[in-house]
Amino acid sequence: MDNNEKKIYTSDLNLYYGELHALKNISISIGEKKVTALIGPSGCGKSTFLKTLNRMNDLIPNVKITGGVYFDNLNVYEQYDIVDLRKRIGMVFQKPNPFPMSVYDNIAYGPRIHGIKSKSRLDELVQKSLENAALWDEVKGRLKQSALGLSGGQQQRLCIARVLAVEPEVVLMDEPTSALDPISTLKIEDLIDDLKKNYTIIIVTHNMQQAGRISDMTAFFLHGEVVEYGLTETIFSKPSDKRTEDYITGRFG
Repeated sequence: MDNNEKKIYTSDLNLYYGELHALKNISISIGEKKVTALIGPSGCGKSTFLKTLNRMNDLIPNVKITGGVYFDNLNVYEQYDIVDLRKRIGMVFQKPNPFPMSVYDNIAYGPRIHGIKSKSRLDELVQKSLENAALWDEVKGRLKQSALGLSGGQQQRLCIARVLAVEPEVVLMDEPTSALDPISTLKIEDLIDDLKKNYTIIIVTHNMQQAGRISDMTAFFLHGEVVEYGLTETIFSKPSDKRTEDYITGRFG
């Protein structure tokens, strides 16, 4: 993959929380309009890596980052305004976190911040985002009701719709189904499969089966390093590193 095909790539990325060396020399390229899964045991750096991509780690004290993170060939730490960066690289968290306001206002929140005032444009964005998150049919009759009244699975799809409303290019997902029941999980997996037609998706998951089902590429993290990165099919069927095989087959983690 040459640099022109990469949506995001990192070069010798290191991250320290104070004295703790949390990410070590990570250089990987993430292709456009693909689903990339980050797998590995707890505390191995997956979520930390995910958060470097849209500078969420800026919010944590004593973080030091060396090396580069590049998005559309520009360094995200030096050449992007953070508001613009987070508009283009959205994030969905582990637990659904709707705002305590109506379904409509949750979705319209981001576009309004970015200067969209027209009611007809907001109406259109709300409907399109909810349709893209496979939620419109379930909530179109309750747009003015509180989002906190939705089920957990609906709330998570609402949070995905909220990210889509600002028309990003990349969607980061940090274990988006770990708090959900199996039926809601499958709905989100189907949704991810659908979204990759238009978005680049990077997902942290603890669930091996999920990574196998939904991702095109998989990176295996261990102790802050990327042990192996490649096509999901290859990583799961013919991993080149014994540690990857041991993790995938459940010998540890």
